[in-house]
Amino acid sequence: MRIIGLDPGLQRTGWGVIEADGPRLRFVACGAVQSTAERALAERLETIFQGLRGVIAGHGPFEAAVEETVVNRNALSSLKLGHARGVVLLAASVSGLVVTEYAAKKVKRSVTGTGNAAKDQVAHMVRMLLPGAGEPTGDAADALAVAICHAHYRMTARQIERRHAGVGA
Repeated sequence: MRIIGLDPGLQRTGWGVIEADGPRLRFVACGAVQSTAERALAERLETIFQGLRGVIAGHGPFEAAVEETVVNRNALSSLKLGHARGVVLLAASVSGLVVTEYAAKKVKRSVTGTGNAAKDQVAHMVRMLLPGAGEPTGDAADALAVAICHAHYRMTARQIERRHAGVGA
């Protein structure tokens, strides 16, 4: 199963694509879609939308996982980030992907074992779990962590479904 993880941001939206085959994970690609602060908000959002549509078309994921937005003290910053997050959700949805959202603490816990892990701890574990990823940027590492989180939760959910259906019990 090919999964794209997405870490929304107005300046940089991280993305990471992995292959999940049961508990086995394989790195496919990662990067970030960048927008320029000098451009109007609508143009920046279009850049994110079009960039993600290209990434999705180029890598053919079946599902998307998106990190939920952390609310900042600055209301305007949170609002702008919310716009970017909406565009990320839209790009995945109109591309025909099933979209699942995860809280940042759940992503961190899934990858590092603790919901309070620092960004460098998350990036380190992403490199350990996906050796082919090399040294992804912070945004791309966060997106890969979201994809890993989704792969873990998806696998667990399927095991539970099978047990309830009496298969493999």
